[in-house]
Amino acid sequence: MNKLYKCLVYDKQVSLSVLETTELVNAAIKIHGLDDQSAEILGGLLTAAAYMAGCLKSERGAVSLTVKSGDGSATVSVSGDAKGHIRGYIDGGKGGLKGGTLTVIKDDGFYRPFVGACELKAPDVSENLMQYFHISEQIPTAVAIGAEVEGGVCRAAGGVIMQLLPGTSQENMDRAEERMQAFVNPAEVIKKYGAEGIMREYFGGEAEQTGVYLTFPEYKCNCSRAKINGVVISLGRKELQNIIDEEGSVKVHCHYCNRDYVYTQKDIDGLFKA
Repeated sequence: MNKLYKCLVYDKQVSLSVLETTELVNAAIKIHGLDDQSAEILGGLLTAAAYMAGCLKSERGAVSLTVKSGDGSATVSVSGDAKGHIRGYIDGGKGGLKGGTLTVIKDDGFYRPFVGACELKAPDVSENLMQYFHISEQIPTAVAIGAEVEGGVCRAAGGVIMQLLPGTSQENMDRAEERMQAFVNPAEVIKKYGAEGIMREYFGGEAEQTGVYLTFPEYKCNCSRAKINGVVISLGRKELQNIIDEEGSVKVHCHYCNRDYVYTQKDIDGLFKA
């Protein structure tokens, strides 16, 4: 089961998040038929989206992360909402991510989206996410996120993220930095302990003192026939009829769940009668 633990540690001066997202990544592999390298790239970003979605304050909030490689060979898009529904896709990426940009859009649910971006400095999701928080949100953040995929199966995925709260003492900064050294290979630690075991083995005493918030992210696309109906109608009756005449049907593809919505002449007529 996917898990996200959140709590405060080190005299309540450091925000801690521990994620286990193995099932989330395996769901993406099954939906998209990913090769191992693409699955590891997408898995890291899905884990990042699960973390950011877990930090949203409003029930209507949502977050999206988009990566475009510098040479145009790959695009990755992931998103999540406050309910823990995470989705994503990758186009390309067999050769890894070669430079490019990371763009993050956070919607607080009140139509006040925050947009941040940074240049990709490394192929590793963790380093790029740390750079994003430093540049765009100016929050000191330590990130250890990873996914291990072998033979089309995710063996382990997840991560540990710490953010320093305002006024964090130097002593507690040092404690957080030292503890993060244990997660140089986050997938291996997740494989050995799981998120629950990490909380117990590495943060047990601290977490018990402040209380732990536990949620269960899942891979779930928010598309539906009703939503796609609105997209189709917006094209207009004339344009839709042209497509029907030329191709026999109107097809709308959702990249996130890899599903095609097909509209026949009868379907189009029914939409406009309604």
